[in-house]
Amino acid sequence: MQDQARVVVIGGGIIGCSVLYHLTKKGWSDVLLLERSELTAGSTWHAAASMHRYHDNPNIARLQAYSQDLYKSLETETGQSCGIHECGGIYLASSQDRMDDLRIQHARARYLGFDFELLGADDIRRLNPLVNTDGLHGGMYDPLDGHVDPSGVPNALAIGARQGGAKIHRHTTVTALEPRADGTWTVRTNRGGIHAEHVVNCAGLWAREVGALTGLKLPLQPMEHQYLVTEDIPELQSLGFEMPLTRDYDKEFYLRQEVGGLLIGAYERDGRAWAIDGTPPEFGMELLADDVERMMPNLEQAMERLPCFAEAGLKRVVNGPMIFSTDGLPLLGPVPGQRGMHVAVGVMAGFSQGGGIGKVMADWIVEGDPGMDLSVLDNARFGLYATREYTVSRVVESYSNRFAIHYPGEERPAGRPHATTPMYDEYTEMGAVTGFTYGFERPLWFAPQGVEAKDELSFRRTNWFEHVGNECRTLREKAGLIDLSIYGKLLVEGPDAEAFLRHVFCGRIPKNTGRMALVPMLNDRGGIIGDYTVAKVDDNSFYLVGALGAERMHMRWFDDHRGEFNVAYRSVAAEYGVYGLAGPNSRVILQQLTREDLSTGNFPFFRVKDVEIAGVPARLMRVSFTGDLGYEIHFPIQYQRKMFHALRDAGRPYGLGLAASRALDSLRLEKSYPRWGLELTADTNPFEAAMDGLIDWDRDFVGKQAVLASREKPLKWQICTLNVDAAYADALGNEPVLIDGEVAGVVTSGGYSHTYRQSVALAYLRPECCTPGREVEVVILGENRLAKISAQCLFDPEGQRLRA
Repeated sequence: MQDQARVVVIGGGIIGCSVLYHLTKKGWSDVLLLERSELTAGSTWHAAASMHRYHDNPNIARLQAYSQDLYKSLETETGQSCGIHECGGIYLASSQDRMDDLRIQHARARYLGFDFELLGADDIRRLNPLVNTDGLHGGMYDPLDGHVDPSGVPNALAIGARQGGAKIHRHTTVTALEPRADGTWTVRTNRGGIHAEHVVNCAGLWAREVGALTGLKLPLQPMEHQYLVTEDIPELQSLGFEMPLTRDYDKEFYLRQEVGGLLIGAYERDGRAWAIDGTPPEFGMELLADDVERMMPNLEQAMERLPCFAEAGLKRVVNGPMIFSTDGLPLLGPVPGQRGMHVAVGVMAGFSQGGGIGKVMADWIVEGDPGMDLSVLDNARFGLYATREYTVSRVVESYSNRFAIHYPGEERPAGRPHATTPMYDEYTEMGAVTGFTYGFERPLWFAPQGVEAKDELSFRRTNWFEHVGNECRTLREKAGLIDLSIYGKLLVEGPDAEAFLRHVFCGRIPKNTGRMALVPMLNDRGGIIGDYTVAKVDDNSFYLVGALGAERMHMRWFDDHRGEFNVAYRSVAAEYGVYGLAGPNSRVILQQLTREDLSTGNFPFFRVKDVEIAGVPARLMRVSFTGDLGYEIHFPIQYQRKMFHALRDAGRPYGLGLAASRALDSLRLEKSYPRWGLELTADTNPFEAAMDGLIDWDRDFVGKQAVLASREKPLKWQICTLNVDAAYADALGNEPVLIDGEVAGVVTSGGYSHTYRQSVALAYLRPECCTPGREVEVVILGENRLAKISAQCLFDPEGQRLRA
């Protein structure tokens, strides 16, 4: 076996074979795949191997569409059959909420260019005459849904990779991964060592064990998953065509035709974790003992929906382990702190996503960028909070709710509360309904006395709507106090701190102590990968405030571009609490608690100063994401109780109210403020996001050449504010925007302005469409709702309150 390779891929399932294949397509032939057993051993070989394009996240949907196209071309390229059955797929709605969900998916598919079709009962019976349509609210159809041969696709990818120069070694177990001083790796195996520039963990069920070889704890857990195959069914054989994949997620089953019978699978509510302490090294192409009794509630509902199934004989039961992450999505990309180490693991929908994941992983390794915004799949989205116990509880919950509707703003309970601030118990006593961000609990809204502190779940406005409205109006009219402790916070220090920040950020880094700036960060394609409030707090010290969920991604980016800069950086997110105090009375409230002069002349907008507030050491920042007169008060977290009660006591005479995350989101929409992960992503550039005015063009920075090139080209998209005529539901994000019935853009986020009693959305539209006052339509729950492009934000367009 060779002793050197540019890339070593560990694992010969669908994902490993796809990564290997796509690396050769990028022109890298010195690549090697190591498989401990046979190709497809683990989870790949026993998969039901369904394909679909349906997904809540648009970029994941695009990966899935790419996978389907790839498998068709592979057959021609390699001569290996992929066993493609493009039989179409029906999604049934046994509830009104499910039909709402399908309408949302149908609208999203429209702007993605997918030809999904909404169905009535007659349409369903036409497509699948075996379905009992009693009680159905409708359905949706994708003509390109189907399934493949779980052996054929990986082998076709392997053949294609070998044709491109790659090598595959079976029966080769990785025993150690040793980092070298130059950032490369020694891969130890039972057959010798290999020196590799890059290593990719695609080990599937053994991903945890491979990760542990480098000290990496991956938040993954295998689950038992069962499906059964029936004997031949006469009604099925008499159809004259292959039955479409049929899914009734309300009844919690999926089924498809398997030769002359049915394959029926379910995600049981009583999900069972497997191999919690580690996947057995001897496990390979075995199955687990079946437990059909656990599936019976699902199977009984399948019999009601497909009566012919009730009379079918049972041919076999497949119970095989599949590995999940805590949020059910794959973990992809470079591992923070381990140069040259990459992961592509936790891919539950291996055949739907495998082709696309192989492509973006190859792009990421070769080009340093996946080519699209994949922050929702980035392995760095998890932190140290994802412990073993937490992971198991969240994965079991995720598995058991695989088919459950994920409502807007829904916060599921497993593993919570996990990390809390000192005020958590008091907030709960005050009626706080809390959510979960990067391990931490944070208030979403406060239920008044006599109101149950619990979210109702719906795609329409729910029980918290009016209470959040009261929080917003109190802040706009008097003052509001918001716990912002879940903000990300980085400390960047050293002789080269300023020079380093000027290199990795494209905006104007403050030169003078006490000054602040809003500063975007770009990737090499000129896409926005972050935005921070950067405060200069000392000669060689900067304090950065941004999105907590992106901190590990951004620190990895810092590592990649640190070079010879004499600089140090670390997260201090858990060390500091933050309160946002905003509204017209905020200054007079805060002035009572500090000796500092907070007048506009002495402490104007975008200034920062270390002060004492109520006897607590604090970093005071004159800024507010509400867009109002306001402050952020950063302080050591152990003082949170004292700070809260001092602020609340001082604010009582001035009408200070409590507000929370949902109020903040409504308020920032009134100001048309973009948010990272929604309006600001790696898929948008500063010109499209109207952030080009923040760029310091007089110096070099990462991404400058790309953004200069984009400046010379016509814009593809332009951000706009839409005032929407919405009656009972607001835009959520990813709804198409129509002009004359044609897709002209897409909503990135939406909600309701309680101050102006107006539904509002931010959207990217084609630039030629962005005429203020122009009428467009936004598709909300299947209805085309009239909207108007606004020339300015709703609240304080001149910034007078903001800078007061």
